[in-house]
Amino acid sequence: MREIHHFIDGQSKKAQTGRFQNVYDPSTGKVQALVELASADFLAEAVAGAKAAQPAWAATNPQKRARVMFAFKALLERDMEDLARLLSSEHGKTVADAKGDIQRGLEVIEFACGIPHLLKGEFTEGAGPGIDMYSMRQPLGVVAGITPFNFPAMIPMWMFGVAIACGNAFICKPSEKDPSVPIRLGELLKEAGLPDGIYQVVNGDKVVVDAILEHPDVKAVSFVGSSAVAEYIYAKGATYGKRVQAMGGAKNHAIILPDADLDQVTNDLIGAGYGSAGERCMAISVAVPVTDKVADALIARLKPRVEALKVGPSLDPEVDYGPLISREHRQNVINWIDKSVQEGAELVVDGRTVSFQGYEDGFYLGGSLIDRVTPTMESYKTEIFGPVLQIARAEDFDSAIALPNAHQYGNGTAIYTRNGRAAREFASRVEVGMVGINVPIPVPLAYHSFGGWKRSAFGDANQHGTEGVRFFTKVKTVTARWPEGAGAAEFVIPTMK
Repeated sequence: MREIHHFIDGQSKKAQTGRFQNVYDPSTGKVQALVELASADFLAEAVAGAKAAQPAWAATNPQKRARVMFAFKALLERDMEDLARLLSSEHGKTVADAKGDIQRGLEVIEFACGIPHLLKGEFTEGAGPGIDMYSMRQPLGVVAGITPFNFPAMIPMWMFGVAIACGNAFICKPSEKDPSVPIRLGELLKEAGLPDGIYQVVNGDKVVVDAILEHPDVKAVSFVGSSAVAEYIYAKGATYGKRVQAMGGAKNHAIILPDADLDQVTNDLIGAGYGSAGERCMAISVAVPVTDKVADALIARLKPRVEALKVGPSLDPEVDYGPLISREHRQNVINWIDKSVQEGAELVVDGRTVSFQGYEDGFYLGGSLIDRVTPTMESYKTEIFGPVLQIARAEDFDSAIALPNAHQYGNGTAIYTRNGRAAREFASRVEVGMVGINVPIPVPLAYHSFGGWKRSAFGDANQHGTEGVRFFTKVKTVTARWPEGAGAAEFVIPTMK
């Protein structure tokens, strides 16, 4: 059985803990590898290596750091196909979707190539008599990222691309469900010229997470995952004096006004609701048609499209989406579909039973479409994180916008309309961090920043973009005066003369 270890100081390294966890092929349901789970002591070794390497990297001028990012970008493009297939084999998303995962991470690497400009400080000449004032951005030291299973390439690159370009060393703790891609990224960074120790990968469970949060040499932690864990990481990290950004769960609403193009809405909801088996924190999981007339017309379009979705092995180029990440998660999604029916919702399309010859043990679910969901239902309050689209009908614009505003999550939302005034009012009033206007998944591009509101995000800084640069650096402000007529400088201890 293949074993997956860790990437430390530029090479694979065993933690010698004797603790392993299965890594499955979601398409077949079979174990394909064992990933070694590290200890707190092993994490400390990784941090020590990063701390030793970081000062020289921080002293490397920004142009040279940018050149490593440029070289890394070229290597990602060279190995895109192999990386995508590796990602698909452990996560279950299709190869096309895996390439999108890598591409959106690569775009942050492209942003990080501009680090010489991004690190420029401010300067004021003549702030006082003969006094100049200027600021500089300096790296924090050793920082860490704790990343989720659903984007094993994109989210690590969202974090380490900016962190490393700023001059930090980075500890990556990927999901133990699909750990191979982050290690492969480390190998490519080394090939691109990154010094050993600047990017370390430590696989593990809560033992490693707590070790990261408690280690005094880890100055900042970036996290993406569930809200419960995000809140835990934010609170504990702050207790230990760390800078923390922790992105949590979501329940993203798409508001459909009566003047919307329902054909466009249908196409967008199929992609945004069911793509990647719904395992995306920016997936549209609730459609909110305004008036019953719009709801009935939308469901008439959606129902045959959902029934026609082709589900199958992740490496099959003909399928719309592949399996879910694990058997346990598949059952959890089924339980929430069951719960919605028990709560009185109408199951328009039932995707709970689907299997394929030769792949009977795979973690597959067909698409489910659920109508007449209300805000009091537990299935509405919860992030289901699967190929399930719920319909929550609204009487008018105000009652529609009240749904995302009242929800515990505030990650992303969208509105479909031809009315510019309605779209403008929605964008202004909705209490959500990322808004799409006739755009179903409004993930900002790399030079903007990603972040939600309410229980979708803990901490004051968003990810990537200039917010990422601010998160992974600290500002130092210098006030300088050079007195006139001063004699030659003496670099000795003054003596009485």
